[in-house]
Amino acid sequence: MEVPASMRFSGHVVAMPFPGRGHVTPMLRLCKLIAASSTSQGHDDGALLITIVVTQEWLGYIGSEPKPDNIRFATIPNVVPHHTKIAADSPGFFQAAITNIEAPFDNLLDQLQPPVTAIIGDVELQFPVAVARRRNIPVALLWTMSASFYYMLHQLESLARNRGFKVHLLDDDEEHIPGISSAQLSNLRTVLHENDMRFLQPELKCISTVPKADCLILSTIQELEAEAIDSLKAVLPFPIYPISFPYFKPETDHSEVNNDDNLDYLNWLDSQPARSVLYISFGSFLSVSSAQMNEIVSALNTSGVRYFWVAREEASWLKEKCGDKGLVVPWCDQLKILSHPSVGGFWSHCGWNSTTEAVFAGIPMLTFPLFFDQVPNRRKILEEWKNGWELKRSKLGSEELIKQEEILEVVSKFMDLGSGNGKEIRDRALELKGICDRAVAEGGSSNMNLNAFIQDFLCFPRSLSGGGDLVP
Repeated sequence: MEVPASMRFSGHVVAMPFPGRGHVTPMLRLCKLIAASSTSQGHDDGALLITIVVTQEWLGYIGSEPKPDNIRFATIPNVVPHHTKIAADSPGFFQAAITNIEAPFDNLLDQLQPPVTAIIGDVELQFPVAVARRRNIPVALLWTMSASFYYMLHQLESLARNRGFKVHLLDDDEEHIPGISSAQLSNLRTVLHENDMRFLQPELKCISTVPKADCLILSTIQELEAEAIDSLKAVLPFPIYPISFPYFKPETDHSEVNNDDNLDYLNWLDSQPARSVLYISFGSFLSVSSAQMNEIVSALNTSGVRYFWVAREEASWLKEKCGDKGLVVPWCDQLKILSHPSVGGFWSHCGWNSTTEAVFAGIPMLTFPLFFDQVPNRRKILEEWKNGWELKRSKLGSEELIKQEEILEVVSKFMDLGSGNGKEIRDRALELKGICDRAVAEGGSSNMNLNAFIQDFLCFPRSLSGGGDLVP
C-alpha cells in the first residue's frame, strides 16, 4: 500500500513484530493507537506514517485488517517456517526468526520512502537495535508479555552475565537468588523445568540487548503491575511506557462484519442468555493431546454448560463431538467475544494477550497454562488479581491430564452465577475492568503513557512528503 505523494508526515515509523500471532496482534494494535493519537493531536506538520513489516504469510492473515490511512504494510519473504509449525519446534522457529529476518528487513529499510525516522521492534527479535544503530535512528522495543515476567528474566540474565550464574542450576537446588523473590524463583523453576533450554537461552540473549535501545514499551496497565514496573524503572537506563493494547471497544452491532462465518457465531452468541457461555481458547499455536481433548469434550457435554470453543485446526473433528450446547470454530475476534454479554467465563491457556483481554472485558478465568510465561501468568490471576480459578492436572496413565470428573465439577461451579465463590471472582473481574477502563480513558495512566511516548520518541521537528522528499 502506497501513500499519496501529497500527504505530509511528521515522521516515518517502521514496526517489526515477531512473526507469531501473540506478537503481531499487539504490535498492530499499538500502531493503530499511535496512528490515531498522532492524527488527533493535530500537528501542523502532519501525522506519523507507520509501516508495519510482516512476512508474506502474515500479510495474508492481516492484510485486510481495517486501519487508519497513515498505516501501511510492507513485506519480507517467508524466511521462517509456517506459523502452524511453531508447536512442533518452538526453539527452532525462534532461532529462525532471530537469524533469518534481519537481512531482508535491513534491505527493505533501504527501499522505503519516505526515509525512516524511527523503529519499533519486538524484543524477541533481538536485531532491531543493531539495525537502528547502523542507521543512527532511534529504536523502541515492545515487550508482549507481562512486566513481572520481563523483570524475572532481566534478573536471571543479569546474574548469568555478571556473576557467571548457571541458568540450569535454578532447576536443581538453588534456594535463593539475590533480587528474585521466592514466588518468582518458583515461577522460574517451573519455566525451566517445563521448557527447552534451547528456547530460554536465546530469550535471555534478547533480554540482554534491551538496555541498548532508547525506550521500552510494556503491554500492560501500570496499576496492575505497579511493583514490577517500578523495579524495571530502577534498573533500566531509559524511559518505560506501560500501554494497554486491548484499547478499542468492540462494536455492539454486527453491521461491519462481512464474513458469513463470523456473523453466524455472533448471531449464536446473541441467542444465548446473559453470562451463560464459557469461552474456551488455548492460544494460537500450542495444542493439547487427543486424550485431554476427549476428557474436555466429555465433561462439557455432560455439564450442560453452554460453550464457545476456538479450536483452530482441531475445529472440524471437534464439531462432530460437541453437544447441542456447544459451538466450535477455528478462529474468532477474541476481544469481541469476551466483551459479548452472553459470555460469562474464559477457559484460557493464560497467554498474556488473552489474559489482558479477559481483564479488559471483565471476564473471570479458568487457568490452564501450557508454555513459558503462562505459568507465572496463572499465579498472577489466582494469587494477585484473584479473578480466576485453577484446573489442576493429575496423573492418568503415562500422561498428566485434567480428568473429566475434575473438569465437570469445576466448570459447573465456575459457570454457576448464583454461587458465592462465583460471585466473588466476577465482582473482582469487574473491579479489574474498572481499573483498565480508567487507565485507557483520557488522562488515565495508559493514555498518558501513549501520549508521552509519541511526544518524547516519535515527534520530529520536520515534515516528510508521501513522495519521500524532505520538506523544510
